[in-house]
Amino acid sequence: MELKKTYKILTILLVMQWAFIQIITESPNFIEHYYSNGLYLYISKFLRIIFGWLPFSIGDILYTILGIIILKGIYTTIKTKKFHFKNTLYKTGAFLSILFFFFNFNWGLNYFRQPITKILDFEKTEYTSKELISFTKQLILKSNEIHLFIAKNDTVLIENNLNKEQIKEMSPAAYQQLALKHPQIKFESTSIKHSLFSIPLTYMGFAGYINPITNEAQVNSLIPKNSYPATVCHEIAHQVGIGSESEANFVGYLAAIHSKNSYYNYSGYLMATRYCLGEIYRTEPEQFDVLVASLNKGIRKDLQNSQDFWASYQNWSEKYFKIFYDSFLKANMQKDGIKGYSKMVSLLINYYKTEEL
Repeated sequence: MELKKTYKILTILLVMQWAFIQIITESPNFIEHYYSNGLYLYISKFLRIIFGWLPFSIGDILYTILGIIILKGIYTTIKTKKFHFKNTLYKTGAFLSILFFFFNFNWGLNYFRQPITKILDFEKTEYTSKELISFTKQLILKSNEIHLFIAKNDTVLIENNLNKEQIKEMSPAAYQQLALKHPQIKFESTSIKHSLFSIPLTYMGFAGYINPITNEAQVNSLIPKNSYPATVCHEIAHQVGIGSESEANFVGYLAAIHSKNSYYNYSGYLMATRYCLGEIYRTEPEQFDVLVASLNKGIRKDLQNSQDFWASYQNWSEKYFKIFYDSFLKANMQKDGIKGYSKMVSLLINYYKTEEL
């Protein structure tokens, strides 16, 4: 009887938590000061110290256990043909209440902090087509330059001589370099893991994710190596407390290009170039082929390799997983949903109005 009472209380607390989140989202300054730059710094560091030294993902193991429990519950219900609506409702509510609390307490409130433009102190305005094309041309010149520096030949596909474990180990150093320019962005205590679900993750079309409960950065171990450094930096951006996907892309890019390692620099510029060209293709299609033609042949080969990699795993289920994730982001006040990834272009253009590329 006491257990049923606990389930009811936790279910009521779920509603109260939801109401609290709706209220606190109206105070991004409060979240920024007291959570993202306060409590979260201690929570995230504590979690990374506890789990970071382990060579495998505790978060993925928890997901697996959770999946088994849910499947077992469904199987038992079907087998016994006993379904008590009220009991199931309260049990589910209790479980969601606990999950909802740890999600928001451990990481999720970062979705509602101040935007990166305020954190890094630069203005964000709507950009024109002229600005987009001009910036993309500058970015292509920079990408060509770093590609030629590494490859020594503009037609050669870069072969990163680092393995993925080495890249993971070097990633915190990129953030240390970024912190010299932007001390607002700090990263301590490494916890970067290859996802145990890398194969299904690839079929779903995702390169990585953060586990909000354990604060482990989960990276898809199968993605092309030249994209890998920027992807690791993107997931670390989430660990730093950047919730928005476009902002995590932007901060990950900044970390990659501030690294002292040329492969990191190339990976960052490659990611930015891909996003800018994608926006050109969508809004200024007549300029797309001209700009692509100005890329070094080696970079074009790289972009094609990446496209071929993801195309080889494309399947009917990817659309539904992305619909689910899009809904998840919108539920957490990311109004652009999965399309928000491309908002990085706006951040890039505005950032470089006062910075040198």
